[in-house]
Amino acid sequence: MSDFIRRYGFRVALAIGVVSSAFLSMDLAWAQEAAAPAAEMAAPAAAAVPATPAWSGDKLVNFALVNTILLISAVLVIFMQAGFALVEVGMNSSKNAVNILAKNLLDFGIGVILFFLIGYAIMYPGFSAGAPADGSQEFFKVDMMRIFAISDWSEASWPFLLPQIDFLFQVAFAATAATIVSGAVAGRMKFLGYLIYTAVITGFVYPVSGSWKWGNGFLETLGFWDFAGSGLVHMVGGVAGLMGAIFLGPRIGRFSKDGKSTPIPGHNVTFTVLGVFVLLIGWYGFNPGSVFGARTSDLTLADMQSYGLIATNTTLAACTGCVTMMLIAWAIMGKPDLGMALNGMLAGLVGITANCDCVTNISALIIGVVAGVVCYGAIMVLEMLKIDDPVSAFPIHGVCGAWGLIACGVFGGKPMVAQLTGLVAIAGWVAVTMGITFGILKVIGLLRISAEEELTGLDISEHGMQAYPADAIAAHA
Repeated sequence: MSDFIRRYGFRVALAIGVVSSAFLSMDLAWAQEAAAPAAEMAAPAAAAVPATPAWSGDKLVNFALVNTILLISAVLVIFMQAGFALVEVGMNSSKNAVNILAKNLLDFGIGVILFFLIGYAIMYPGFSAGAPADGSQEFFKVDMMRIFAISDWSEASWPFLLPQIDFLFQVAFAATAATIVSGAVAGRMKFLGYLIYTAVITGFVYPVSGSWKWGNGFLETLGFWDFAGSGLVHMVGGVAGLMGAIFLGPRIGRFSKDGKSTPIPGHNVTFTVLGVFVLLIGWYGFNPGSVFGARTSDLTLADMQSYGLIATNTTLAACTGCVTMMLIAWAIMGKPDLGMALNGMLAGLVGITANCDCVTNISALIIGVVAGVVCYGAIMVLEMLKIDDPVSAFPIHGVCGAWGLIACGVFGGKPMVAQLTGLVAIAGWVAVTMGITFGILKVIGLLRISAEEELTGLDISEHGMQAYPADAIAAHA
């Protein structure tokens, strides 16, 4: 057989090639003949398609640039899901790694579906642009045309953005608000209960409060300012995490019988550091990317200057927050604690998110410092109250989110009454709705796993698998 291939292989291959070419030529000729009458039949239909807008080259380039950068920004914000997953996995026990990863994955999976189904329609319901003529305030409404649908593009309705890209950017923010809670309830919450929580916050709670500002609701009418979501995204997630931690109670062994705090160390500091850097990178989609969301005019030089200012302010606040918390921990505990430095970087990022467009570089430095201080203080308060928040979700996102709103008034010239009104309204809305949600889950037995399951680890008790091969081998030895 091998001798036959050596002697005649080339000739056989050549013959196959010739035959194949002949058939291909026949197919192409037939396709061209068939396409001619089809093209003639399609010509009248093509004439009925509306012409594209008669835009000049500059207008088209501007439109393409805005939507391309907004899409890239949406991808960066979605990438933050990986950052949250790494941070939470690294700061918790290895026996819960699979559970944490699954929650972060399903936050996005369920969140996108629910936001597409109803959340988008609630968050952008068609409130009046400005105060209604009758002087009333707008709190809740649903745009029925956006239920399970994203509107078609038209120059009249969407002169600066593509609605499909706008949806991706908005849903990335919704998923961020949801996943913040994952770390706060780590190690003791039932997986099904967590999925129910995710559906509630992305499909209802977050969109309602978001509509009050970004959907032209009553906070927008008051002059409330939150450029990229210190309050509307991060404080929502932080307060929801606090409610979850309160209703769940602390992990077994977190506090001794006499009330002494006993920290439960994480299992992989490398994951945590990498996760924080991933979040930092994603924040450049979150903050600077918001320049390109909700466009009401073509890009100008002022927009690009703001884009640069926001990116720099974001970086400065992150770094001062990081250094501040490390120095505080060093002074109090006698060692430069890496975990506190990482928390400080996230605290600075959250604190600058609301005001990054309206403060100076010097102000951004100060905002980061204050964020580090209030974050450290909030961690200590939770310790005293014996509230177990494994990743400091509430101090970082809840407290520093509130600080970001206040900083808009202190450093950005925004009306302080409106800022405080928004802070109380958003925090109160989330606390009540999430308190009800977690309370119902507790009553029906879907909130907390059993003590035996908790000691075994959620990877085994909830998912029937382990994150690391060595653990699996040891379990079957």
